[in-house]
This record gives sequence, structure tokens and C-alpha cells, in this order.
Amino acid sequence: MSAKIPVGILGATGIVGQRFIQMLEHHPWFEVAWLAASDRSEGKPYAEAARWRLKTAIPPRIAGMRVSAATPDGAPKVIFAALDASIAAEMEPRFAEAGCAVITNSSALRMAKDVPLVIPEVNPDHTKLIECQSWRRKSGGFVVTNSNCSAMGLVLALAPLHKRFELETVMAVTMQAVSGAGYPGVASLDILGNVIPYIAKEEEKMEEETRKLLGTLNGAGVVLAPFKMSAQCNRVAVEDGHTESVSVKFKKKAEAVEIVDAWTTFRGVAQAKKLPSAPDVPVRYLELSDRPQPRFDVDSGNGMTTTVGRLRPCAVLDWKFTVLSHNTIRGAAGAALLNAELLKVEGYLG
Repeated sequence: MSAKIPVGILGATGIVGQRFIQMLEHHPWFEVAWLAASDRSEGKPYAEAARWRLKTAIPPRIAGMRVSAATPDGAPKVIFAALDASIAAEMEPRFAEAGCAVITNSSALRMAKDVPLVIPEVNPDHTKLIECQSWRRKSGGFVVTNSNCSAMGLVLALAPLHKRFELETVMAVTMQAVSGAGYPGVASLDILGNVIPYIAKEEEKMEEETRKLLGTLNGAGVVLAPFKMSAQCNRVAVEDGHTESVSVKFKKKAEAVEIVDAWTTFRGVAQAKKLPSAPDVPVRYLELSDRPQPRFDVDSGNGMTTTVGRLRPCAVLDWKFTVLSHNTIRGAAGAALLNAELLKVEGYLG
């Protein structure tokens, strides 16, 4: 058996960093060898530096690992990044310049022309943009991003429909879990018994990223998908799981049975290549009239499956339905991990 690839985690003490640690604990290809966080955590054992917020325990091997300075010196060549966008914009290029493969959950570089924004089931060919990056030519390093957490579930639900019926208009209203705001997140007095109809820059991210993910690779860039997209984003008092009410208009006529078939038969490269973190079913459709619900469905496929339900005609557009996706697994750490697995089988990682 070949040795596992050593990986590092930037932003290891945050919620997404913790998800990386959790999901990498028994990974067959990757092994956590390096952890980095803010200056106040440097030199401390991880268990002391991080306020662990997940339901599983800190892996014993990780608990005693010392947190390093967030610099490329001594870092492995494969880095999972879970940084705030303002920090990532400066730090991720620094690691790429040093020859690291940076697989990031940050929004900082998602819309950069030469940076792939990837969901393996949807647009695996966009990884070819790696070869257009100056870091790749100079040091061998590169950056690959995954999408915003609310765009992730939406795009997985839209991709098979766009392929078959061609989207003309998409309208999405989100009900987003508090874990999406990180820890400690939204104050309890703000969110309990309340809905907050504003999440900074979220609507813009959804509208831009959805069209890039469903766009077409064209040489050194991506031509955005031409459909119209409108998003409204709300924070609600749910721990995990982003729910979205979606309405769509197609260019081609579609019957309900055809739409459900598009979802239930949808598979991608992640399933074909049996990537370790890939769910057997990327999109699951439920016939029950009151599903999906975060309480019952958020952990479907170990948090990597997007669940869809309530398909019915729309009096304004063509069809409407409900989407649910786990925001810190499929929408964050799990998405980056799946991207890393795709990059490995494509020969980009060790």
C-alpha cells in the first residue's frame, strides 16, 4: 500500500477547519501532517488552541499536534484552506507561489479568471484552468476553489436540469443555518425566534458562482452560463443545513417525471471514479410532501448528498422545488476534500 499524502490545514481551529480534521481522520489517501491558525494559536497543542465544536471527539493524534505559524515554511505541498476571505486573498497566493497545491473553501479567488471553481460531479473539466495560473508555471503550485455553501446544493440540483432542459431563469430563496456564520456566529438574541433577511455578499456569491459552475470552459477562462439568476438569502435558527426554495424556467419543455428522472439518474466523475468522499447518490429526490427537512435529511450520504423535494408547477416560471444541503460538509470541507480527490486521480497531487 502506498504511503498517504501529507496535507496541511490553514485555519485549522475554525468550524470548517475542524470539519477537515474530522473528515480526514480515516481518509485512505491523505493524512493531516500540519496545522496552522492565527498567531495566538501558534505553538499550542491543537486541543488547547481550538474550541472543538463538533459532536465527534478530536482525533487523539491531532489533539497533541502543535499549531504552526501560517507560513509556507515547513508546510506540506497539499494545503486545505479554511480562511476568512480577507486573509485568504493574501495568504493563499503566498502558498501557491511556494509550490503548494491550495484547495480552498474561501471566496477570495473563486471568481478569478484562471482559478477553477469546481464541483466534481458538475464541471470537472474546469481543473484545466490550473495550467493557466502563473504560480503553476513558476513553482508548480496552484489554487482550486469550491463554491459558496448555498450555491453548492443549488448547483447540484440544477446541473442535471440544465444539461437536459437548458435553464433560462433561476430564482432561489435560502434559509441558511447558523453554522454557516462560523463560531460563535450569530448572537442568540439576534437569531432565536427570528429570521435575518441579510447575509453579507451572499446573494452576489450565489448569483455569480452558480453561473460560473454551470458555465463553459473556453481556453484560459470560463464563459458564464447565460441564464438569469436571482437569489435572496436569509439566516434562520437551524444548526446545520441550508434549505432553498427554488423556481426555474427552462428553454425546453419538461414534465415532472422527466425532471425527477434527471435528478435520480444524475451521476458524475466523482461516482464513476469512486472517489472516497463521493456519495453514491449526489442528488436524492423525496416524494414525501413535507421533505426535505434539516432535522431528518441533512446527513444524507454522510452529509455529501443534496436532497430535493416538493416538485410542483410554478405559476410564474415553470417549476418549483425545495433543496437541502449540509453547509459545512458538502458546502465546505467535504467539497474541498472531494476536489482534492479529483485532483489526485487527475495527477495533480503527488
